[in-house]
Amino acid sequence: QVQLVESGGGLVQPGGSLRLSCAASGTIFSPNVMAWYRQAPGKEREWVATITKSGSTNYADSVKGRFTISRDNAKNTVPLQMNRLNPEDTAVYYCYLMQGARPYWGQGTQVTVSS
Repeated sequence: QVQLVESGGGLVQPGGSLRLSCAASGTIFSPNVMAWYRQAPGKEREWVATITKSGSTNYADSVKGRFTISRDNAKNTVPLQMNRLNPEDTAVYYCYLMQGARPYWGQGTQVTVSS
């Protein structure tokens, strides 16, 4: 069984920064891909960023240059550093793991960007 737990969400002013983290526990094996998604009120869940076990990354155009995804394979954690936040980044952010062709989701953490 795999469990994903997000942390680090909160309220931040426009232009500010937040650092989310995802901790994965249970049976984690290679190869796998971890990612962050987000869902704003009234909108569908959208992909934010992906990182492979080897460290290759991809970003949605809306966050490229502002967000940085990384991972610590020894600790099974995946931080998401978010800079220059704007109100359009307000959403529930979800951690995602794909391994063995099976997806796993965390419960989400709320990020609110507002003055």
